[in-house]
Amino acid sequence: MDKFSKEKRSFIMSRIKGKNTGIELIVRKKLWALGFRGYRIHSSKVLGNPDITFGKKKIAIFLDGDFWHGYVLKERAGKLPIYWLNKIKGNMGRDEKYSKELRGQGWKVIRLWEHEITENFDKAVAKIVKALGGVNTACQIP
Repeated sequence: MDKFSKEKRSFIMSRIKGKNTGIELIVRKKLWALGFRGYRIHSSKVLGNPDITFGKKKIAIFLDGDFWHGYVLKERAGKLPIYWLNKIKGNMGRDEKYSKELRGQGWKVIRLWEHEITENFDKAVAKIVKALGGVNTACQIP
């Protein structure tokens, strides 16, 4: 059971960003600086509305928050109310389902954790660049 009323929880949740988060903005800015222009953000035409999609290359990129997508769930499971435990487990199940379905449709799925991006930004971006076939020197910004 949640310690907040339904109305209070709704208010709190409405303040949490789901799109254009800090990690999304810095990753997109870096991709742009590297010359990658052909991406879409939060494409509703692609299953799961990936944070970034390169449609022509069929690459779907999800930038997952550590808490919301369950990275630290094992350590926190005993401390979380059942409400949050169920919510996060539902997110994890949906993430797995969407990744599997997208791969079945021929998409390359890249999932990066929030901590991967904040702790080693260059390495995280390198995973995306590698999937895209390397730095796009034709559109490189001087």
